[in-house]
Amino acid sequence: MSVAIDVVGGKWKLHLMWILGEGPRRFGQIRRNLTGVSEKVLTENLRQLETSGVVHREVYPEIPPRVEYSLTPLGEDLARALRPLEEWGDRHRDRLGRAAC
Repeated sequence: MSVAIDVVGGKWKLHLMWILGEGPRRFGQIRRNLTGVSEKVLTENLRQLETSGVVHREVYPEIPPRVEYSLTPLGEDLARALRPLEEWGDRHRDRLGRAAC
């Protein structure tokens, strides 16, 4: 359990896993979906997830360069494991209050 928490711990990593679980996303798309995250913090979290092997960063040789982030097979497996946690939060959102969600 602690290994999984080490990978997705922190304020933004779970959110990133859920966003990328919907499919590959460009940096700007991710940032628009995460209200309140700075570019620096988002970059750091994506790099940490990439280092952990759960996120893949693909750079396309275009002008301007296009970069997409997606889940690796290991990341997809982790995303499946995290789904019950997300579903639990959805079921209890009203009870817990918006501040907790």
